[in-house]
Amino acid sequence: MKTVAQVLKAKDQKNQDVHTIQWDHTVFEALVRMSEKNVGALPVVKEGAVVGIISERDYARKIMLKGLSSVTTKVHEVMSSPVITVDSHKSVDECMNIMTDSHLRHLPVVEEGKLLGLLSIGDLVKEAIAEQADLIKQLEQYIRGE
Repeated sequence: MKTVAQVLKAKDQKNQDVHTIQWDHTVFEALVRMSEKNVGALPVVKEGAVVGIISERDYARKIMLKGLSSVTTKVHEVMSSPVITVDSHKSVDECMNIMTDSHLRHLPVVEEGKLLGLLSIGDLVKEAIAEQADLIKQLEQYIRGE
């Protein structure tokens, strides 16, 4: 099973960039950045440290449904916090379990306080499927005596 470091390294360059938002920016600014970067969530940073995460789900549930304004509401008022993070040594299986158990779609990768990347559930599912396909191929070759 691959590690988080291997999954991050294998992502294409466009998807390796980690887009963040400052904790005191508005939700509207976060939405604009998510739209521009075509991502569903942004790690929230304060003084260089990840302090939360804001997602499209946070916007729908904490802004729209409560009748708040995304133009005046600050990110730190609605972000999911404390944020669950992993280090680069975790396996794909461990990350999938964390995400499933915690009902997460995005998982920041932090090492020694530094944000290294952001994993989506899609990244992990893609990797799990690739590993299963490889295992099936190896078993088929073994059965055929190759």
